[in-house]
Amino acid sequence: MKKKLRIGRIFLYVMLIIGALICLMPLYWLIRSALMDMSQIFQRNPIVWIPKPFVWTNFGDALSELPFNLYFTNSAIITFACLVGVVVSSSFCAFAFSRLKWRGRNFWFVCIMSSMMLPYAVTMIPTFIGWQKLGLYGTYYPLIVPAFFGGGAFNIFLLRQFYMTLPKELDEAAIVDGASYPRIWAQIVLPLSHSALIVVGLFAFLNTWNDFLAPLIYCSNDKQYTVALGLQLFKGMYNARWEYLMAASAVAFLPCLIAFALGQKYFIEGIALTGVKG
Repeated sequence: MKKKLRIGRIFLYVMLIIGALICLMPLYWLIRSALMDMSQIFQRNPIVWIPKPFVWTNFGDALSELPFNLYFTNSAIITFACLVGVVVSSSFCAFAFSRLKWRGRNFWFVCIMSSMMLPYAVTMIPTFIGWQKLGLYGTYYPLIVPAFFGGGAFNIFLLRQFYMTLPKELDEAAIVDGASYPRIWAQIVLPLSHSALIVVGLFAFLNTWNDFLAPLIYCSNDKQYTVALGLQLFKGMYNARWEYLMAASAVAFLPCLIAFALGQKYFIEGIALTGVKG
């Protein structure tokens, strides 16, 4: 019996290692291509797996070829503003749907969840027309302001499920002591839900930092470009600097890697606790 368990565990570990290698292959290919010249990147017979030599200058040349300092600054501003908006507004909405009792609560929650079935392409044109009529085309307002109005249906759902695991007696005791609902949300619910909030923050950070389509629609000049838009400038109509594109992409990937590494513990904990209803 122990021998069968050992064999099964070894098989499980082997499969996990193979799956991890498959998932890490695109990342390795990105870094490998960032350290090569153009001829090595497209060599096929045989494929060059290890750069010979390592072209470290690709990183400096790529970041100096275009004003990436400006692009990183623009992305940081938009990402930070959206991060604050998503965490605050989605937690506030989730609090209303999970801790308060009011007429039509379930109906409106179903309406919000049903909005997840609408693809972005369906709402893209009417949303663009609305911002254009307001005279805000060519600004960052269309990229930032929506984050302060709900923070997204998925984030509301995620936090609502987590808030429902918290004992209702906490709210009742606070009300007896004279606390208002905003105070309950700020001083009781938020401190107890830091894991779920970090999960929502990670999702908001990754989605905003890597967003390409929305900045492409609303940024009218290259001085407003984000990192995602700046990367596509390495691809021209007739040629592309693939080694520079890979090097700049590797640098742009670092903030996402650092954010996930710092929040990995809370990410796993928040996802696990969100699915438990008390």
